[in-house]
Amino acid sequence: MGIPKIEFLGAAGTVTGSRFLLSCDDTKVLVDAGMFQGLKELRLKNWNPFPIDPQQIDAVILTHAHLDHCGYIPKLVKDGFEGKIYLTEFTGKLAEVVLLDSARIQTEDAKYAAKKGFSKHNPPKALYEEPHAAKSVQQFSVQPFRTRIQVAEQTYVTFFPSGHILGASFVEVEFFGKRLLFTGDMGRQEHPLLVMPDKIPSGHFDAVITESTYGDREHAPTTTVFETAINETIDRGGSVLIPAFAVDRTEVILVQLRQLMETGKIRRVPIYADSPMALKALSFYRKAINEDSEEIRDEIVRDWAGKDPFDPGTLVELLTVEESKSINEPPQPCIIISASGMATGGRVVHHLRNMLPNPKHTVVLVGYQAIGTRGRRLIEGETEVKMHGEMVPVRAQIEQIESFSVHADSKELIAWLKTASEEPGQVLVVHGEAGAAETFSDRIKSELGWKSHAPIDGEAVTL
Repeated sequence: MGIPKIEFLGAAGTVTGSRFLLSCDDTKVLVDAGMFQGLKELRLKNWNPFPIDPQQIDAVILTHAHLDHCGYIPKLVKDGFEGKIYLTEFTGKLAEVVLLDSARIQTEDAKYAAKKGFSKHNPPKALYEEPHAAKSVQQFSVQPFRTRIQVAEQTYVTFFPSGHILGASFVEVEFFGKRLLFTGDMGRQEHPLLVMPDKIPSGHFDAVITESTYGDREHAPTTTVFETAINETIDRGGSVLIPAFAVDRTEVILVQLRQLMETGKIRRVPIYADSPMALKALSFYRKAINEDSEEIRDEIVRDWAGKDPFDPGTLVELLTVEESKSINEPPQPCIIISASGMATGGRVVHHLRNMLPNPKHTVVLVGYQAIGTRGRRLIEGETEVKMHGEMVPVRAQIEQIESFSVHADSKELIAWLKTASEEPGQVLVVHGEAGAAETFSDRIKSELGWKSHAPIDGEAVTL
């Protein structure tokens, strides 16, 4: 028998493009198949040939439905992958929405680039199109939590709730006699809707592959900056734009806004949810609450079944492009929540074009902003940003609120790793920008005394 190994084909030295290939003899299993986002040099990696023929992949295991973990699946399918994609119920529901939306945006962007003439491709093209995304969904194989299933030769998988977004899992993979744990993106103890992550299953793991998005820092405690920024903006006649990930972040923000309005801490103004994908995701969160899903906190089910925790009475759901355009120049102060969360694409870019040049408005960034994204450039104080081939001046107020993060920080990750009953053979630290992964790896060595390493892109590690 050959020696099992893991290859890091993404999310090594960066927080994006999660792709981990397990191989032994002729068996090949891919854990996550994410799209690269952020810096142009990273985005271009999406176009590189996959290191092996996708037809050789026996199965894909998907931890959750964010694009940097699932967005490359339709490209694999387009190029010949015909195996099953193993995931949980709500990861399947959300990934279908995310992948179809990704295909649609790419196709629209290619058409827009062709019309405006700003693409290196001639003619501009999409990485994949809607038929490829639709075919991917046909290959989904939905699995329950905490149930061991065989996915390939000598390969068994068990999903456990990770509390990151609805459906999100950390995954135990038994691969040719080796026992591995992939954290995916690890949630926090106090998500407003979701149960806390399960503890690590007992027994010895040969390797733990952990994320490190916030591996070099701890989240700032919740402050009143969010409500202060909203009230000050509304008082000066401006509107607040919140770029938010369509899946989960929009839900978390809406819950918070409802609480703030009901307690009188912020003015009661219209809230526009402007992302078809976010509105579909919202419907799945409502479904999970009403059906008493095991992923939803008991008190949320008790208090909100049959009601709407996301609407303070001022929520307006914008479905069509025309409805979205109607708030480009809002007639009164309002709050707009729109995707994408790092301001890289989607409807939020059009709102930014209209609002950034006006000092009465405020843009509130509520999630991780990867290097190279518009959101990161706004945080770093750039005075103009590029959109649709044009430079747009930044005069609006820019705020960053990290307390909304649904990623465990370094302290929370260490606390979770401590739930292991035994020291693992090794820890492999991924999904962190260069520096964050190394810092977190060093912390694992110093605080836990475990063997730890942050792989580089393309590295192969023997298990």
